[in-house]
Amino acid sequence: MALSNTALRYYDSNVLRLPADKRKEYHEQVDRLIAELCKSIRYKTSITITKVVKAGSFAKYTILRKTATDPVDVDLVFYIAGKDVDHETLQTLNDTIYELLIEQYPNKSVEDFEIQRKAATVTFVGTGLSVDIVPVIEDPDRPGYGWQYDLETGDRVDTCAPGQIKFIRDRKNADGDFRTLVRMAKKWRNHNGIGKLKSFTIELIMAHILDLHGSAGSIEQRFRNFLLYIAQSGLQDEISFPENSLPLGTFDDPVIILDPVASQNNVASRLSEAERLEIVAAAEAAWETASFAAAENDNEVWKEIFGPRFKTED
Repeated sequence: MALSNTALRYYDSNVLRLPADKRKEYHEQVDRLIAELCKSIRYKTSITITKVVKAGSFAKYTILRKTATDPVDVDLVFYIAGKDVDHETLQTLNDTIYELLIEQYPNKSVEDFEIQRKAATVTFVGTGLSVDIVPVIEDPDRPGYGWQYDLETGDRVDTCAPGQIKFIRDRKNADGDFRTLVRMAKKWRNHNGIGKLKSFTIELIMAHILDLHGSAGSIEQRFRNFLLYIAQSGLQDEISFPENSLPLGTFDDPVIILDPVASQNNVASRLSEAERLEIVAAAEAAWETASFAAAENDNEVWKEIFGPRFKTED
């Protein structure tokens, strides 16, 4: 017998979803960081911050609660005005932010901070919260849009953090279980060590399936459909959305999933052919396991997909 919607909503609410009290704690911690960093930037640099947007899974409410295998992070997008996109680099912006962070938190060792591909990151030891500070040079002609840089390649990516948040909110409004399904997919990824399958990619694949098939069916069946789509398509179908404006970008990457707010951006561009095959194989194996678990009415089998903390009742 398949798992009921009630059972999987219980699992989501009690195991997967970030609790309201922790969300409030993280918000307060991030707000203090924003206030102090904006003050430092205003008085100690020539950088002009026009707005700060909390982005990523935290802002989309698809984040998982923190465990040993599920980190908690918040993306902070700092929109910067008065910088020439053709002459500025992420390195110079990140170096400035990095130095301000070190100055702002003098009691923390330098090792608490690291420069990642697109952000300076600060990790708070007490809560385990990681905050990625993402500088974006704003486009004055398009509210919410700007240019984000890749530290390794130097490439500029057109982005709109508020637009991405709205895209996920629109799917949630069309399907009350959309975020539950996304969190289930992320937990499957984390438990099975498929780190190259990024959160935004999961959200977009789930959105594509919603666009194709609607919200009919049980949560369990729709989660299995997510796995089956990856297994059957091999992630070789180009994915785009009604929100994408023309012209669409052309790519020769192994996996092509267009950013719904920036048609020239392939969200999955970093996936190699070997990684595509790894993800497809993992999805096929998980679909077979899930189908067996449903047929045998054996909740213990679901732990092979979601890990030992899977439970559907007290």
